[in-house]
Amino acid sequence: QVQLVESGGGLVQSGGSLRLACAASGRTYERGAMGWFRQAPGKEREFVAAIAWSGRNPIYARFVQGRFRIFRDSAKNVVYLQMNSLKSEDTAAYYCVANQGPMTTTSRDADYWGQGIQVTVSS
Repeated sequence: QVQLVESGGGLVQSGGSLRLACAASGRTYERGAMGWFRQAPGKEREFVAAIAWSGRNPIYARFVQGRFRIFRDSAKNVVYLQMNSLKSEDTAAYYCVANQGPMTTTSRDADYWGQGIQVTVSS
């Protein structure tokens, strides 16, 4: 089992930045990955970014367009999502996930989920 706790969400103006953090505890999966999904009201859940458990090989959804960066602090077992140049369409609940195996940009699910954290971008 893996427990995931997100932090760092909130309200920000368009063009601003936020950093989400996800603290993981429990089992580790050396061949697995951690990442982020998001879901806006009335929309389907979508993949945002993921990184291998080793902290290597970050991948991003196309809509990120170089604005977000995912990275991992292995010592603290925390994964971060640095979000810059935020747009109103980035408003969503963001979910940290952990997967026992690799993730791809077409991933639609994961083995473990956090509770989710709200990000609201005002225009």
